Amino acid sequence: MTITGKQAFTVMIAASFASTIGGLPFNSLPILLGSLADSFSLSPQQTGFLGSACFAGFFVGTLAAVFIISRFCWRKLTVFAALAASTALLLSSFAPVQLQMPLWAVIGFFAALMTCLGLRIMGEMANKERALGLRQGIELGVTALVLFILPAFVTVYYGYQGTAIALVMIILGLSLSAIFLPQGTSSDEAGPGLREQMRLPGIAWLALFVFFLFGAGNIGLWAFLERMGNSLELAPAELGTVFAVLKLLGGAAAFVIAIVGDRLGMRVPYLVVLVVTLAGLMLLWQADSFLSFAFGAWIWEVGFTWGCVYQTATVARLDPQGRAIMLIPAAFALSSMVGPALAGMLVAESYLPLLLMALASTVIAVAIFGGVMAQRVRRGVPEPMEVAPVADVL
Repeated sequence: MTITGKQAFTVMIAASFASTIGGLPFNSLPILLGSLADSFSLSPQQTGFLGSACFAGFFVGTLAAVFIISRFCWRKLTVFAALAASTALLLSSFAPVQLQMPLWAVIGFFAALMTCLGLRIMGEMANKERALGLRQGIELGVTALVLFILPAFVTVYYGYQGTAIALVMIILGLSLSAIFLPQGTSSDEAGPGLREQMRLPGIAWLALFVFFLFGAGNIGLWAFLERMGNSLELAPAELGTVFAVLKLLGGAAAFVIAIVGDRLGMRVPYLVVLVVTLAGLMLLWQADSFLSFAFGAWIWEVGFTWGCVYQTATVARLDPQGRAIMLIPAAFALSSMVGPALAGMLVAESYLPLLLMALASTVIAVAIFGGVMAQRVRRGVPEPMEVAPVADVL
């Protein structure tokens, strides 16, 4: 099913808000964990485990989404997921420490469902680049606004309890977008089995793996970007400015794709991603002041955002059934686990190996997506392949 016509824009806006429900807990995780640690006097180790629990729940949710989203009404699923995530957030504001890990896993699980639902709906739009760019721009824009408001006006006065309540109100407000979502699959219809859901074209599995490599290299850099700035002895206010503007630029970069859409074809966008990313990495390597570091980080963020959006659009084209695109968050979650750990082993004496890792992962992604994937999309999508071992494990 491809969504076109006058209702497409309304559906894209609604799906973007639904996807933002999933992005908010994930993107505001540092603030939530920090205020939670202060309110409950948690040790760094306990705080780290809570972050891992959220990532684990998010990863499981991305895998479950392939099965769940095809079987349930999308409007009801959005409302239910928003209520479930909100309930878990509220409970975490007063629950004992022993219950925090399962509650954070639940938050991550339902956040992943909403992220995957947004991707699924956008993957059914005719102009996938425009739809995915709009989604990313709205999600990052709302997230940036929340990250500006919560720390300064809520967390500092009301601690974790106030932060959790404020986030719950925002999530419930975003869930009203369910009214404008497509009905999707009716809850009383029998969807395909899980084995059938995991039958993707072989080229789609390759695309997901390359996206994982791209994410691991660049998220590894993201994890240590603050440390790079710290090594230049930048003031906390300067670092705060870098990351605040970086988030806004990420949203603006996504909106640019929403405007351009698919007019650049299948190859040119990846060359642009490579040039922009390379420019950002070179500035970061040569950075010796606030301005050089800031511009390097900002330019790199634009290239990374464009790379993510264009690769996601290609994955959507490689599987018209809409299953592969819902595994993009799973690949991203795995990248978030592997990338920082690998980066930590590379930065013992210099940040050059880290920058080279980000560059290598980008070059690989550009070469494969701009080459093999582009040719396959032009020739037509292949038949799905049976992936029995994966289905059996799940």
